[in-house]
Amino acid sequence: MDFQAYGAGKTGGAFDPLTFIRQPQTVVRILCWLFSIVILGCITNEGYINRPEEVEEYCIFNRNQNACNYGVAMGTLCFLCSTSFLVLDVYFPQISGVKDRKKAVMADIGVSAVWSALWFVGFCFLANQWQVSKEEDNPLKEGADAARAAIIFSFFSMFSWGGLTLLSLERLKRVSFEEEYNKLFTPTHT
Repeated sequence: MDFQAYGAGKTGGAFDPLTFIRQPQTVVRILCWLFSIVILGCITNEGYINRPEEVEEYCIFNRNQNACNYGVAMGTLCFLCSTSFLVLDVYFPQISGVKDRKKAVMADIGVSAVWSALWFVGFCFLANQWQVSKEEDNPLKEGADAARAAIIFSFFSMFSWGGLTLLSLERLKRVSFEEEYNKLFTPTHT
């Protein structure tokens, strides 16, 4: 029986971009990456407004700077994290040690679960601050679409990172079976 360790190809095999792009984990990770860019772009581009008689800009989310800071920080860190794990996914087949592969999968599970929880908090926080925003703070309704987009993509991010967690758990299940199989039926060299 020929297994692939932790969902990877044979160690040292040639990299096939089409196969890589078609993997569900890669597709979902790219979605997470895109969602973080959208959230970051919405908040940094149109997330700060001022009243016509004011000079200083405030966050569009109830004039609460913490809401915009949270969204920008989450978008930036999520972008960097998604990029890092995408690079790890590219180099994953080159990792020859089973223990190192297992560490990579466990890190993916942990990071994905944490991001899912943080995006849940972010969605609730941004939605709440948007709900209690006063109309007199933004009489021209500038940036309202961007604020709504940041909220909805925070919602989508919560599920996309949760999906990555489930995909990584599935990958870990397959590998656990493979590990047990290899322990029980070690190949004999003739």
